[in-house]
Amino acid sequence: MVRGRKHGVFAVPVEKETKMQAKGEKGLAVEEALQTVFSQMRVSGNRDRTIESYEYIFTQFIGIAQLRFVEDITVYSIYMYLDALKVARETKRIRLKSIKAVLSKFHNNGWIQKKFWNEIQIKIDKKVKKGTAEEDIAKLIELIDKSTFIGLRDTVAILTMYKTGIRIRTLGELQEHHIDFETKCLDLDGSILKNHKYLKLPIDDDLGSMFKTLIQMNNGIRSYYDMNNTYVFISQNGLRMNMSKSSNCAISKQLNKYSKRYGLENINAHALRRAFAKNLLNKGASVPLISKALGHSDIAVTTQYLDLDIDEVADNLRDFLD
Repeated sequence: MVRGRKHGVFAVPVEKETKMQAKGEKGLAVEEALQTVFSQMRVSGNRDRTIESYEYIFTQFIGIAQLRFVEDITVYSIYMYLDALKVARETKRIRLKSIKAVLSKFHNNGWIQKKFWNEIQIKIDKKVKKGTAEEDIAKLIELIDKSTFIGLRDTVAILTMYKTGIRIRTLGELQEHHIDFETKCLDLDGSILKNHKYLKLPIDDDLGSMFKTLIQMNNGIRSYYDMNNTYVFISQNGLRMNMSKSSNCAISKQLNKYSKRYGLENINAHALRRAFAKNLLNKGASVPLISKALGHSDIAVTTQYLDLDIDEVADNLRDFLD
């Protein structure tokens, strides 16, 4: 008896498939398509972490749905995969987003004609994540012992994220040449930003002065440990922060420690970035401007950062009434 798999209008007789079919007589093999896409992503400058995440999720997808060829991928196979996952709806939504991203690249290569996956949605009740309260940031800065290298470094890191909105990953990649003390700006080239686009962010006199002090301390540490780098945020041994693909660097661990030690809630890198966005909004900055400052490619993502409750929206809209 010949076994078969049903995929939409296609019926694949597994035992009768030949090597010629596996090589493309039936169509392009999914694994071959994936390797082509990942090669294209590497050439385009996508981060290894992004590619590895896509590879893990899509490999899991084709394994559960038992897919061999690109033309086997259907709405049904995607739903079957999502149904098989024993995870929270938010996690399913993240997995679906990654699958859609890869399939869009399949479409761009001409392997799939119609973007049928656009009709697949997972509805969830989004919990708006709060930004760090300004008073908590002030309290934390006051409590940190800035007479030590670690204390000063962490203080400068906290203020940099709060005053510029840069991501923790970008913070770890920040080098001395990215700081223009004359124009009082961070000149961030695309290589250290998630969207790979150039960004220029202003800094105030206080932060600029703290950068200079930190760099002086860095030079002493690098000289002592014979380290040769120009990173602004380094370890106490002179090493760079981003030693792995994880965003859980020493600064992140320090923030978690401070949160527990001082009983402060919502002290983390992402909350500081949200606080930056909300602070700009409170000072009258437009959403498109905030979106540019955050380096977002989609303004819808920016609106999620702004943490507007119903009463706040009503009060702001009242200002535009006659």
